[in-house]
Amino acid sequence: MKKNEMDVKRTINKELDKHGIVILPEMEAKESSQLITRLGYQPAMTMLDPWYNRGIGGVREDYVSYILEIIDHIKDNTDHLFLWGFPEIVARFVDKIDEPLAFVTWITWFFKNCPSVVRGWRSSQQACLHYATPQAKMYPENFFNAQQEFRFDQGKMRFIPGPNSVIEEPLLVGFVGKKEQTGHPAQKPEKVYEKLLLISSRQDDLVFDPMAGSGTMGTVCKTHRRRCILADISSEYLALAEKRLGIKRLSINLIERLQLKTA
Repeated sequence: MKKNEMDVKRTINKELDKHGIVILPEMEAKESSQLITRLGYQPAMTMLDPWYNRGIGGVREDYVSYILEIIDHIKDNTDHLFLWGFPEIVARFVDKIDEPLAFVTWITWFFKNCPSVVRGWRSSQQACLHYATPQAKMYPENFFNAQQEFRFDQGKMRFIPGPNSVIEEPLLVGFVGKKEQTGHPAQKPEKVYEKLLLISSRQDDLVFDPMAGSGTMGTVCKTHRRRCILADISSEYLALAEKRLGIKRLSINLIERLQLKTA
């Protein structure tokens, strides 16, 4: 590893040791994914929650290839990857993500309180695709009650319960989840991320979120004692994450320092 890379990694590790969470400077997802790979980090889980190519965030014709390029930068360095979107958006990715990641399951987040005014089908779900490497472990024991945990330790479990592939949590709108709301236009409830974190990681594992928005993944990691590296292209959203998590983003210019590709 080059000296400048060692210096940057030392800075990130210092923040991880101090806070358990690092907020990178304003960075495009491709750049932060390159960074993680170049510095040799191995996240147990990567959360990829981009805008869904309709409505807020704008639309781009190369959306599929763009998202695949981001994944290509991190796929050799993460055990689990979760990709969010509307069902008609993520359906395009099911068989397009290359080894060593392989498709595990389709997860549905179901909610009844959608405030949509669309004249037609009213959305009541979002979808998440779960991918993992062949050696990746899952941790259903994180969902055991006390009796199940005892029976598991005794080797007496006939089946292993885990989280359902349908997550029922209301949208954060109006008075629902008022204390949790940050002002981010597409913020997910912490309980939705929580299940994905618990099935794919253990305490002190590293989590990476290159499209972190207002820092929901960081909050969930803080609650469950995971280390976390957050990044986002929006300075406005990073400011929300800083306020929410009580830490500041790194001040060094990582793009210049490491000559990361910006195109």
